[in-house]
Amino acid sequence: MPHCVIEHSNALASAELMSSVYEGAVESGLFDKSGKDIKVRALPYVFFQTATEKSDFVHVTLKILSGRTTAQKQVLSSLVLEKLVSLSYDAVSLTVEVQDMDRDSYAKLVL
Repeated sequence: MPHCVIEHSNALASAELMSSVYEGAVESGLFDKSGKDIKVRALPYVFFQTATEKSDFVHVTLKILSGRTTAQKQVLSSLVLEKLVSLSYDAVSLTVEVQDMDRDSYAKLVL
């Protein structure tokens, strides 16, 4: 179910970032074991500013339905961050956040 949105500097490869985030989400055990409901998308940025000098970055937002504990969210963000670290980037800022989507107002339809 999660919507995993990766914002990153365009010098980094979207495909490998997407793969890493997907693997971290699957390993968390919070979603279907098959991974069939995990949605991942990447938004590479050409124009961005990071403080006074331009440096590469990755920011992952994991949007999940409300109801998970803080501990579960910490496991999810830690696993995704571990997967990003394993890419062995140099001089890259890596951040991950988990956002709750209100379960009662979330709507979905697959056509």
